[in-house]
Amino acid sequence: MKLIDSILTQAAGIAAVRRDIHAHPELCFEEVRTADVVAAKLTEWGIPVHRGLGTTGVVGTVHGRDGGKSGRAIGLRADMDALPMQEHNSFAHASQHAGKMHACGHDGHTAMLLAAAQHFAKHRNFDGTVYLIFQPAEEGGGGAREMIKDGLFEQFPVEAVFGMHNWPGMAVGSFAASPGPVMASSNEFHIVIRGKGAHAALPHNGIDPVPVACQMVQAFQTIVTRNKKPLDAAVISVTMIHTGEATNVVPDSCEIQGTVRTFTNDVLDLIERRMQEIAEHTCAAFGATVEFQFKRNYPPTINHPAETAFVREVLAEIVGAEQVVDQEPTMGAEDFAYMLQERPGCYAFIGNGDGAHREMGHGGGPCMLHNPSYDFNDDLLPLGATFWVRLAEKWLGSAR
Repeated sequence: MKLIDSILTQAAGIAAVRRDIHAHPELCFEEVRTADVVAAKLTEWGIPVHRGLGTTGVVGTVHGRDGGKSGRAIGLRADMDALPMQEHNSFAHASQHAGKMHACGHDGHTAMLLAAAQHFAKHRNFDGTVYLIFQPAEEGGGGAREMIKDGLFEQFPVEAVFGMHNWPGMAVGSFAASPGPVMASSNEFHIVIRGKGAHAALPHNGIDPVPVACQMVQAFQTIVTRNKKPLDAAVISVTMIHTGEATNVVPDSCEIQGTVRTFTNDVLDLIERRMQEIAEHTCAAFGATVEFQFKRNYPPTINHPAETAFVREVLAEIVGAEQVVDQEPTMGAEDFAYMLQERPGCYAFIGNGDGAHREMGHGGGPCMLHNPSYDFNDDLLPLGATFWVRLAEKWLGSAR
């Protein structure tokens, strides 16, 4: 493993910043303190800062030894927001805000990019410009989309953009990067079945929405098994069914909610159309009516082949080719997808080990993301920062 010495020297200080951010988590578009910390560090190191894109976004600009005159530029992105959940850890840097927690490692992502920024400020071993993109609101807010709407790539024109996420369960010292879809689209549905209330002893006087909902939920799964091609991946998850207030009353209505995940828009189009048809026709068969809403959130995260191959080359030089593996696509979603729709690039994954805080003695396998006992592994900070530096140096030092 070939880590950069100057980054290793500063690792303890960057870890302290990471733990400070972890202790003060902020939700999407509320990352004011976090943005202040990022901006203050960049300014301390002499890196010009632009603030306000996507409400709380921060962009740092580092020109290379040519002062950026070549016109070439690369974007490196880290997300800053936390999750609305209660932390179960009791270590010193545990969340100080009830109901908020860095359970996805965005504190670590921010710290790795800060560590790279600190090195860039002193060692500008490249021509062109590196744009350091600290993004808000990845967790459901679409912060990447909002930064783009606010002119991210017009104000900071990059040739390519790169992102990275920690991955619990993957060994420390290993990375994953693959071309094509690596994360799914994220979409939500909200269905209201309107029936007619009645006494439970006299159900013939009403239209019971509960059996309608049962039929509908079962039928939705036939879309996955019978309508789409077997080789196309998709998940329909009904996660909420709300109805009724008393045991002896047939309710007037029933609400069904959940998510749909796919890797292509064609499959998503099919699922949305068939879900609406099933919802409408099932309700009609029982004499009920329906309100059907389908909301498309994040698109699939699709890595570009050339940029992904480039990332794998850089990683192999740092950790060895055997430690650079293929990323099995996951049905989780990521709003870096919006950036990859605008510019070529790659979203890579860095192994986080078991994802649990070792001092707490957590065992029994990986502690995955969005877990109340999760903590980012500070041992990754020099490795992730080294990757960012070598990626930028190699990209801006190459003839493309």
